[in-house]
Amino acid sequence: MSSAPLSRNPAPKAAAQFYPWLFVALWSTGFIGAKYGLPDAEPLTFLSLRYALVLLLMGAIVVWTRAPWPQRGRAWFHIAVSGLLVHGVYLGGVFTAIAHGLPAGITALLVGLQPLLTALGAGLFLGERVRPTQWLGLALGLVGVSLVLAHKVAAGLSGAALALMLLPAFLALLGITAGTLYQKRFCPSFDLRTGSLIQFLPCLLMTALAAWLGGETLQVQWTGAFVFALAWLVLVLSLGAVSLLNVLIRQGSAIHVASLFYLVPPTTAVFAWALFDETLTGLALLGMAVTVFGVWLARR
Repeated sequence: MSSAPLSRNPAPKAAAQFYPWLFVALWSTGFIGAKYGLPDAEPLTFLSLRYALVLLLMGAIVVWTRAPWPQRGRAWFHIAVSGLLVHGVYLGGVFTAIAHGLPAGITALLVGLQPLLTALGAGLFLGERVRPTQWLGLALGLVGVSLVLAHKVAAGLSGAALALMLLPAFLALLGITAGTLYQKRFCPSFDLRTGSLIQFLPCLLMTALAAWLGGETLQVQWTGAFVFALAWLVLVLSLGAVSLLNVLIRQGSAIHVASLFYLVPPTTAVFAWALFDETLTGLALLGMAVTVFGVWLARR
């Protein structure tokens, strides 16, 4: 009888249609989780705890389910490198930027330029054609970011203080862009359980070493807000949203996956407004609109 396969396939296919929107909603809360937890722990210390808990939980899942490991050493290497870029560099930059005072909404907006850079990188490294509209979208995105940040400069921030906030955010942008392209080219498909262990282990080692070398005290205030933020980032972000991201990279093109990130800045801005009373000036709102339009134009 051929009825059994038909009963198994429709539900997963129907659910898969909601993966992109669920990913955007979950990913946008990462900036909010950082905002809740950073007052009680330094950024790299916070991330090290997050990675350690993810490894413990995912390790238990791997043992329980007897998940398969990659068969070749080259696969291990590529998965580890993609993890360092997508998680280690990206999250390290985001948490450091927010810890130094950059609002979560603006941090999300800067990192939201990823689709534009990914479109260019896909043309160079994945052989995808970059159209003139994508170049125009990149230019508009940069103009929009300048408008969003104009009030920061006008507020009297020194060049050093502004750079201290912006450089980690741009580093995060480069990390998530390079990581998406790298994973799509070298390791688009791997078991999500063992792959997560391979990705997060080097992130823990690198982040803990950076925290120690950077002079962090490695002390944590175990408040209710911090415990909630840590649990949310571990369970919802690192296990939930990251798994969805890996599924989306496996199923779609690099540009198609990256285009979802243009929805993250406005979503994060709404969360930040509702939870932290963060405000944006009229010029900043215009800049956000220009940036989103630029990304949309590049996606076309």
